[in-house]
Amino acid sequence: MTLMSSLENEIHQREFRNEYHKALVNILHTSSYVINKMNDLFKNFDVTRQQYNVLRILRGQHPGHASVLDIRERMLDKMSDASRIVERLRVKGLVTRAFGVKDKRSVEVTITQAGLELLNQMDEHVNGMEDLLGHIDAAEISQLNMVLDKIRPEKYFSTKEKLVV
Repeated sequence: MTLMSSLENEIHQREFRNEYHKALVNILHTSSYVINKMNDLFKNFDVTRQQYNVLRILRGQHPGHASVLDIRERMLDKMSDASRIVERLRVKGLVTRAFGVKDKRSVEVTITQAGLELLNQMDEHVNGMEDLLGHIDAAEISQLNMVLDKIRPEKYFSTKEKLVV
């Protein structure tokens, strides 16, 4: 009798084509697990993960601003509509928007004091998310980070050598 791994038990799948297939499924399953934990946390503060990401980006620019284009480029979820997210945050009073001084077509976004206060309230809870990894030692965490970085080939291959998926 073969013991099933945690992944196999959790998704009720006994076999994978190979270890690479299993690793991809495991990454997706783990990503969903972490995202669901984050979504649950952010619901308590009436923001989405994407809104939190925008607020975090803007806190890093404070007291300055960032354009919607800059925000879009820095967001973790590249499929997000940054303009729509910024508008929802503006309606909540967490950011302000203004047309650019030099380029009237650009929109400059600044976090408000209310946005900063919300992030300060959230910090302890968000930092607590690291507890999900608390049972992994420092060497394993370093190795995990290295392996995860290797999955994104842009870091390791020139433009001509990029993997095609």
